[in-house]
Amino acid sequence: MRKVIIGLLLFWSVVLVNGQKLVKYDLTVTDTMVNYTGKTKMAIVVNGQIPMPTLYFTEGDTAEIYVHNKMHHETSIHWHGLILPNEQDGVPYLTTAPIKPHSTHKYSFVIRQNGTYWYHSHTMLQEQVGMYGAIVIHKRETKPDKEEVLLLSDWSDENPHQIERSLHYATDWYMIRKNAVQSYAEAVKAGKVGVKLENEWKRMHAMDVSDVYYERFLVNGDTSQIKPQYKAGDKVRLRVINGSSSTYFWLNYAGGKITVIASDGMDVQPVEVDRLIIGVSEIYDVEVTIPEEGKSYEFMATSEDRIGSASMWLGEGERIGLPAMPLLNYFGGMEMMNNMMTVGGNMDDMGMNMSLQKMDMNAVMYREPYDPSTTLNYNMLASPVKSVLPDGPVRELHFELTGNMNRYVWTVNNKTISESDMIKIKAGENIRIIIHNNSMMRHPMHLHGHFFRILNEHGDYSPLKNVVDIMPMEVDTIEFHASEEYGDWYFHCHILYHMMSGMGRIFSYENSPPNPQIPDRKAALRKVYADDRRFYLGAEIGLESNGSDGEISLMNTRWKLSTEWRLGLNARSGFESESHFGRYLGRNQFLLAYGGWDWRYRDTDEIEENIFGGQSTKNVRGVAHFGLQYTMPWFVVADASIDHTGYFRLQLSREDIAITKRLRLWGSWNTDLEYAVGARYILTKYISASSHYDSDMGFGIGLTLTY
Repeated sequence: MRKVIIGLLLFWSVVLVNGQKLVKYDLTVTDTMVNYTGKTKMAIVVNGQIPMPTLYFTEGDTAEIYVHNKMHHETSIHWHGLILPNEQDGVPYLTTAPIKPHSTHKYSFVIRQNGTYWYHSHTMLQEQVGMYGAIVIHKRETKPDKEEVLLLSDWSDENPHQIERSLHYATDWYMIRKNAVQSYAEAVKAGKVGVKLENEWKRMHAMDVSDVYYERFLVNGDTSQIKPQYKAGDKVRLRVINGSSSTYFWLNYAGGKITVIASDGMDVQPVEVDRLIIGVSEIYDVEVTIPEEGKSYEFMATSEDRIGSASMWLGEGERIGLPAMPLLNYFGGMEMMNNMMTVGGNMDDMGMNMSLQKMDMNAVMYREPYDPSTTLNYNMLASPVKSVLPDGPVRELHFELTGNMNRYVWTVNNKTISESDMIKIKAGENIRIIIHNNSMMRHPMHLHGHFFRILNEHGDYSPLKNVVDIMPMEVDTIEFHASEEYGDWYFHCHILYHMMSGMGRIFSYENSPPNPQIPDRKAALRKVYADDRRFYLGAEIGLESNGSDGEISLMNTRWKLSTEWRLGLNARSGFESESHFGRYLGRNQFLLAYGGWDWRYRDTDEIEENIFGGQSTKNVRGVAHFGLQYTMPWFVVADASIDHTGYFRLQLSREDIAITKRLRLWGSWNTDLEYAVGARYILTKYISASSHYDSDMGFGIGLTLTY
């Protein structure tokens, strides 16, 4: 259960101004400590709550919201899904001034719509530590008698900056925590060694549906909530918001069918399903019925990776729960991905014409018998009114969603936000975007300040949304009317760690007036672009009985600076280091071009030859060198370098061969006839027991520290 140690009160008021209702909120943002089952962590709370308080409005209201930042660092609030003036949108340095430490910022806008929405910080990783809340906007003439907000989220006891850094260094610690490692031992047990070999031949890491391990999943800040007031026959509107940072949720109801009545705030023609999956930042309004008196029925949200869930219980009495969803069949999913991935790293749908989530991945990915249950997909959604765009010129854009799981780089058309020009649009244009997901991950793409149509079989009645979840290999088409007159509007993947690595674009209206909140636009854009240009520190340091070997590096989307070393216990064993600065090339970044310095010394009178028959320089060398590293099938890295004296060396290496859940092997060999083989057993995220044999340093045993 959540326990907030520090919190402040929510101030709310309603006044009438010229016959219009002015709804005012005061939100006070502060750092605090929260406690979950013995774990204490710094978080961000608003008015003493995680998540932030639900804000209620009626269509036509004027919202006036004061955000008091009591923290020692900047913050921001984006009003997700709301149609409002660009300067109120809440993306710091792009549309709205950041809320500086110990300052107050006023947001003011007219509520031009109804439905379910949410709000969250758009500053760095604050969303992951509690800065998000729900918005409910009722229609003028009607208000549901029975409704509940379910704001879903994921919670990690780890600092989100450490999560982000770890993802860029391809740690599989989170898969170990989830018991999802697809090692060779597990492949043997499952009879899928061939699948595992083909997977690595195609340079694909073991698959996962969610990259982060979360200790718990929350509904309105708790793992479980009880709503005892509902009776038999009651129809309850559940406003379900996925406010997570990177988790998709399966939604199931123990009391029977689920009727979907709205998505992303927009009404849809009611459609009855047995279950649905809600993407990161998506919203579904659903209606469920309480079947019997004296019973409490579970509405359960289960993380897509099946490691946890959160529930709301509706009704009072005997609990009617749902069974835990079965574990994922990772090797089945791996086999499917093998069939659709080329050795060159491109996705091929094999003529299946995948779109609109119509392919039922359950049959492949999940350990469950064939189930005729109805699962929601986008082709089942229809607008209750025509959604055809107004007349206007049509411009068509093609976006390819691309990614590199090895280094956790996520791009559109192989460019990050900072590497791309803004897309200029004109007021009154109709923008059609054909989106092809050429990656192994789902991507929930969100457009700020506009609704778009997802083109499906309903034609003129295609649904309106502001988030489209695109599954691997899918091709979906959306279109929106450039209905605003000015401003810069974000379009990005809403998985927090994908967005921060650069997966998005910015639409910019031509001839926009200066934004009074962004007085120095060029300087502000540098702040926006800095997000995906950041460097991350990583290290692996072996401390063993034969000496120390390791590497420390700084890297970002394209560049890497690293130093590796092997330090023997004495001059006979030798001392050596190599420093490189290089750039990754190509969409999949299999190739790294670098330059650097190589220094080594070993006290020996032996004259050794390299594989080419020339005299080896491995014992004494101090040279500038240039080279290429290429990741070959099976993740074998070929490193070819030449130094300023003309000396050539080729090295082959392979890291992190998963033998069991925690046991890893590695090895290397080069044309100077040096070689090393080793193993490590992962104890914690940062510490492994290790041993290795080095042709120069001999055998050693000890610990390896991984950061």
